[in-house]
Order: sequence, then structure tokens, then C-alpha cells
Amino acid sequence: MNTLVIYFSAQGTTKTVAENFARACHYDLFEIQPEEAYSKADINWKNPLSRCNKEYFGKKEVPTKGDILNFDSYDKVFIGFPIWYGCAPNVVHSFCQKYNWQNKDIVAFATSGGSPIGKTADKLKPYVEGCKSLEAILVRSEKELINL
Repeated sequence: MNTLVIYFSAQGTTKTVAENFARACHYDLFEIQPEEAYSKADINWKNPLSRCNKEYFGKKEVPTKGDILNFDSYDKVFIGFPIWYGCAPNVVHSFCQKYNWQNKDIVAFATSGGSPIGKTADKLKPYVEGCKSLEAILVRSEKELINL
């Protein structure tokens, strides 16, 4: 089975988990990057005028850079991100819409400073339409992913 680990990381936590997990399991790795990088002020959810709030509440698309070569060759995809508003950040949703998820097994893994996983899988499902399976788990380290 060909497996890929995709991740978006705003402050490095998800990046560390994703990189360690991919390295430990010898999986391919791809970082989701917005065309315009997020600053610390951009992700300050306590500021109603911050970029993350404008994107979320405005339901805005977030352009991303880079493409996954041979995406069709992967059977299983892990998608990692920090929990924002009880779901994946808009940048992850925008990125996912660029690909065909038909018949792929997907495991969404989220890092969080305190938010639960909530309905993350349900909220991600419209962006990975056609996937064979989708589950979502909250993780603190790559060890929680290794046996999935």
C-alpha cells in the first residue's frame, strides 16, 4: 500500500508530528503551504479581525502552493493539521479540493492546545469526496499514529 502524509502546520507542532511519523514509517511527506504564509498575528483567533477569523467566518478559499506528484498512486493518506474552530483550517479544505480522493483511505490527525476533535471528520468529508474511508483522531505525538 502506498501511503502519503500531508500536513499543514501553523506553529510547528503538527509539522513535528507529521515528519516524525513519516520518517518512522517510511511514508512520503508533503507540506500544505498557503501562497501567503501566516504570521503570528494572522492566527490570533482572539482578534476578531485576524486573518484566520476572516477566512473561517467568511468561508474563504486559501490559495496554496505546490502540487503532489503522482497523487493517484497513493492508497492511504494521512492529513495532519491544528484544530481551528473544531475542524481543519480553511487552507486544508482549499488544498484538498485540488485532488481526486476516489477510493482512498484517509486518516485526519489533528494537534490541539485544548480543543477536542469534535466533528472534524464530518466537516472534512465534503472536501475529500469519494474517499473509501475517513476517520479523525486527536494526537499529541506520532506514536499515536504508527499502528493505524
